[in-house]
Amino acid sequence: MKSIGNVIKENYYVNTSKLESNYKEALENNSTFKKIATSLKLPSSYLMKYTSSLEESSKELDNCKKCKNIMQCKNSYTGHVLYPNILSDNLVFDYVPCKYKKELDERNKYKKNIYLFEVPKEIKEASMKNIDLDNHDRFKIIKWLKKFLDNYQAGAGMKGIYLTGNFGCGKTYLISAALNELAKKDHKIAIIYYPEFLRSLKESFSDPEVYNEKFRMIKRVEVLLIDDIGAETMTEWSRDEVLGTILQYRMQEGLTTFFTSNLTVKDLEEHFSYSAKGIEKVKAKRIIERIKQLTEEMTLISENKRLKENESEEKE
Repeated sequence: MKSIGNVIKENYYVNTSKLESNYKEALENNSTFKKIATSLKLPSSYLMKYTSSLEESSKELDNCKKCKNIMQCKNSYTGHVLYPNILSDNLVFDYVPCKYKKELDERNKYKKNIYLFEVPKEIKEASMKNIDLDNHDRFKIIKWLKKFLDNYQAGAGMKGIYLTGNFGCGKTYLISAALNELAKKDHKIAIIYYPEFLRSLKESFSDPEVYNEKFRMIKRVEVLLIDDIGAETMTEWSRDEVLGTILQYRMQEGLTTFFTSNLTVKDLEEHFSYSAKGIEKVKAKRIIERIKQLTEEMTLISENKRLKENESEEKE
């Protein structure tokens, strides 16, 4: 009968022999594996314990050689490759970003400068280079935005635009494209869909800390776009405590502010006049005067692109 010690020794030699065999086979049959193992400059007796991990790393590196873009990535962690490194004389494996992932991260780095609230994906990705130039109605606004971008200085009290126009004509996209360009230059911007922002503030009433954080950030952000103002249900609270306070602060601090609306400034004044107490023209006029101090009113009347897209989808 074999002793426990002899059994352990036999198993050790069997396992070691198997590890060594697998390692040598990988060296002979896999050029990428051999290249990695050689570059590590570690003893074979040590590396053979990591044969399976080195094989996985080799497989992922081979995938990278054939890859044309990040969408074609076949590795287990998209945009990364499992790669071995020596750390404190130990072999460790980390997921290292590939060149396509690095390029993507660099292109999207500006997004950390943007706060978005309830806006669609196309607004998040809006870019000046993708603006439709076939529509001549946009030229005046595009020219204004280009001049604004060329001359923008933080806190200099530069005016924004109050852009009014028909539903679906691309008002929000135009301004968001310009603001995204500012974010790429490391300026902090916020784009909020105003009716939903008000609803979110109301939901935060029970938590003053959350409420104050949301409100303070919008009030103080370097460049702000208030999207679809006038579409909200008008209340004294939303007009006087929220909007009035935001506009007053931004006017005093010289913070650039933009608006989009289906209403003209004149129509917006009427919208703000009605409250539970009746008609309050003085309070409405006070809000409008602040908006006029912060912006230039411009109008965009154009084809309803959303309606056109929906009609095309229905035909398909």
